[in-house]
Amino acid sequence: MNSYKNYLLSQNGVIKEDLLQLVRSQSPSHNKLLVDQCGELLKEIFHNRLTGSWKPEVFEQQQTGNHFSFELEDSGSKPRILLLSHFDTVWDVDAIPLVEKDNDIYGPGVFDMKAGLLSSIWAIRSLQSELQELPFTPVFLFTADEEIGSKTSRAIIEQVAATCDSVLVMEPPVFGSNALKTERKGVGRYILKVQGISAHAGNHHEDGVSAILELSRQIIELEKLTDYEKETTLNVGVIRGGTSSNVISSSAEAEIDFRVTSYAEAEKIIRTLENLKPFNSVATLSITGELNRPPLEKTEANSLLYQQAVTAGARVGIEVKEAKAGGGSDGNFTSALGIPTLDGLGIPGDGPHAIHEHIHFDHFSERCALISEICLEIGKKETK
Repeated sequence: MNSYKNYLLSQNGVIKEDLLQLVRSQSPSHNKLLVDQCGELLKEIFHNRLTGSWKPEVFEQQQTGNHFSFELEDSGSKPRILLLSHFDTVWDVDAIPLVEKDNDIYGPGVFDMKAGLLSSIWAIRSLQSELQELPFTPVFLFTADEEIGSKTSRAIIEQVAATCDSVLVMEPPVFGSNALKTERKGVGRYILKVQGISAHAGNHHEDGVSAILELSRQIIELEKLTDYEKETTLNVGVIRGGTSSNVISSSAEAEIDFRVTSYAEAEKIIRTLENLKPFNSVATLSITGELNRPPLEKTEANSLLYQQAVTAGARVGIEVKEAKAGGGSDGNFTSALGIPTLDGLGIPGDGPHAIHEHIHFDHFSERCALISEICLEIGKKETK
């Protein structure tokens, strides 16, 4: 048996208690107080499990939870590996319970992504249990707003990642295959606002310009941008407008989400959105938004990092596979900088953002050992 997996199996009880503590410490993205409390617990676990001199840095925030990083000091010129995780969740307080059932643990954020986050700490712990000195420099970054778009953490992620040679993203693997994520779609978010002219729907209908009608016509055209062959999708998920059934609506708006696999597709969608023209020349349009996350494309650098994971997996007894994912992660940002990035290294399970969210705890030791071996493989390759 792989020595790191064997060590982690011997620590199962401690690992489970760490995980249960993290899940009990609920951390809904919009609740700064609770997210920061979870962050303090995470710092405590970190210091309890890892040895050595760690340089901490806290990135304080006003509206979201604070982000923070740890870097092992006195590491010289060894390759730097960023272990990237977030500890905020989509769940309101007490929305779903924490439950242990057979080998599975259910609870808010356990799959996405507190188990994966914890495995990054224990992966380094397992290496420290056997090695006098690590052949790489681990850099941990824990962020607190990934589930709401990473608006306050993006610049920090890019800043820290720019100092590193590789990035391992501790998001969960693909359900079913447990595959790592070597491609992720880019995500765009826009709001389309329409201004019309209000009028009485009975007495002066002809004097009005319906913003709702204009918006409806725009939506029909926008939905045509979906192209399944190119894996491009556009969805109008929220619409608002009007004040009363007997008033021609003077304003309406729609929230738009699009997903693309390449920058070329993103640019095409953005050009279309930012150059919309009204069907009724009297109506006016206003469009605001951005490409919230660039696509994580299968670059040569990312493919080489994946091959290192395959080699590492063989030492653990895992057949490592790869897959695409439709959702974005913070790895999209690091890959866009040209830094080799590998995603989906968390613990197998199912139910991200769903009431049945859970992990298979009996997979923890081998998946955690995989991270240990990937880090060693990167260190070995980079120092040759």
